[in-house]
This record gives sequence, C-alpha cells and structure tokens, in this order.
Amino acid sequence: MKGAVTASAPGKVILLGEHAVVFGKTAISVAVGLRLHCRAEPSSFFSLNGHLLSPQTHGYIYQCVQQEWRGDPIAFQTRSEFPSGSGLGSSAAVTTSTLAVLAGMNGKGIDEERIARQAFTVESDVQGRASPIDTSTSSHGHGILIDSKPGPGLLWHIQKDTREWYIHHCPVPQLTLVVGFTGISAPTGPLVAKVKRYADKNTFAREVIEEIGMLSQEGVVCLRRNDQEGLGRLMTKDHRLLAILGVSCKELDKLVEAALPYSYGAKLTGAGGGGSMIALTDRPEIVAEEIRNKGGTPFIVRTDVAGVTLEK
Repeated sequence: MKGAVTASAPGKVILLGEHAVVFGKTAISVAVGLRLHCRAEPSSFFSLNGHLLSPQTHGYIYQCVQQEWRGDPIAFQTRSEFPSGSGLGSSAAVTTSTLAVLAGMNGKGIDEERIARQAFTVESDVQGRASPIDTSTSSHGHGILIDSKPGPGLLWHIQKDTREWYIHHCPVPQLTLVVGFTGISAPTGPLVAKVKRYADKNTFAREVIEEIGMLSQEGVVCLRRNDQEGLGRLMTKDHRLLAILGVSCKELDKLVEAALPYSYGAKLTGAGGGGSMIALTDRPEIVAEEIRNKGGTPFIVRTDVAGVTLEK
C-alpha cells in the first residue's frame, strides 16, 4: 500500500434530460470547473475527515471501500469546491475520486471506464435507483451524451435490470454557465423514486419524459452548431417539463425567472426539489447578481474540463 494519494473529480451540470435519463432517454451532461478533492493515507482505523467511517453517514465512500478495498485501514479527507446536495453531482464526484485514490493506493493509474462502472454500482447501491450520467461525466469529464443506442464517440455501455445506456463523448464548445444554488440540499434518490411512481401510474407523465428525451436530441444539434440561442430555448422548455413532473420548487423557479432576462435559457439541473439551476449566458456577472438578489448562491463556471484525475 502506498503513502498518501490525492485525486479530484469535477462537478457536473445536466444541460438537458435529467430524470428522463433514468428511463433510458437521451441526456446531455457537462463537467464544470468546480472540483471535489479526496486524499487517502494509511491509518489505524477507517475515517472520513476525522470521523469514524459509517455506512449511515458516509454511504458512498463506505461502499467504495466495501467493494474495492481489501487492505489496511485508510483515513480519507475530502474538500469540495461546491456544496453537497446542490445538484452538481457531489455524490458522483466523491465516489469517483474515492475510487481513484483507492486505485492509487494499490499502485494503479486511472482507468476512467472502470471507475465509471464501479461508481455507477456504488451510486445504485446507495440511492436505490440511479442513472450513470453523473458518474460517467465525473469520470470522463468534458461532455457526455447518454442514449438508448450506440453512436459516434461511444465510450462504454452500461446495463442494469431492463435499462441500458450508451455513454458517448459529446464535444461541447466553451460555454459560460451561471449556477444558482438555492441553499436547499435535495437528495437524489427520493426525487427519482417520485418521478418513477408518477410515470408508473400516469400516461401523461410518460409522454413528458419522452418529450424531455427528444429535447436532448435537439440539443446535440445545437451544440454541434454552437447555437447557444437554440440551446437556451431548449433548456427553458426542459425546465417547464421538469416542473410538470413535480421536481421543481418555488425557490428554483424564482432563480430561473430572475436569470432569464439576461440569459439564452435557464433551468433546474440535477434531481430538483432544491439544489441548483443553471443559466446559459454571455452576461454572467449580471446573472450572478440577479441570482444573489433572489437569495441564491451563484457560481460562474465554464465547461470543457478534465474528468477524475490523480494529483501530484
């Protein structure tokens, strides 16, 4: 076992397709320039940030250790540049960075596909139902397109029960996004389960999920053309469809409405129920100020950043 090893993984935002992706529909996600750092070193007991490692309070790291580590105890330390429960993929970032440091402790390098697969298994075990979009974005970085069939730029294929996803590299132009965090921490699992219950009982909900997937397919065309106006319109429409599914909230809607006059488009990102929204804009300072005025915490982020990385 090596000495101390440190890794980092990026946060992510879903441009289009959250919740629909859980049902195998198309979605687009991009890594953003906010990272979570994880350090691991030999210890006399398993701990996280000085506290005894617990499956109840440290589920993701605990599951990583259970599935991937057979060595002596480890002390983990994490430091995040973005809040937990903010819709920016904190659970995926902590999982992929933990798997990376465990690989480093075993004297191995980064295998992004292996980490993406392992991380999806961990998230599924902890959350109960998940899609591989967050963990694949955190592993690969840059942009990810998830679809129900293989296409150009295929990275890997993941299957669980009756669902399957083809994960592709998605070329993404440099975009300026403003993230607005509501301050409400919203766990993913219950919101995903809520949408599943709605879709199981309601044909209209299934039609909304189908339409969200179709918006994502249109979004791929906009990205290829660097058509930010078109992409923004799709994002705003996606937000309204997600609100119909019941995963928005008044705090998210307030931040979206505040950002729209100065943006190409805006929407919630991630599971919803709180967390964050994003605005695509070329006036980021103004949008950030509007979000701040409405009680949100803004982060100006840019795209096209690396995935999980071992740090020197």
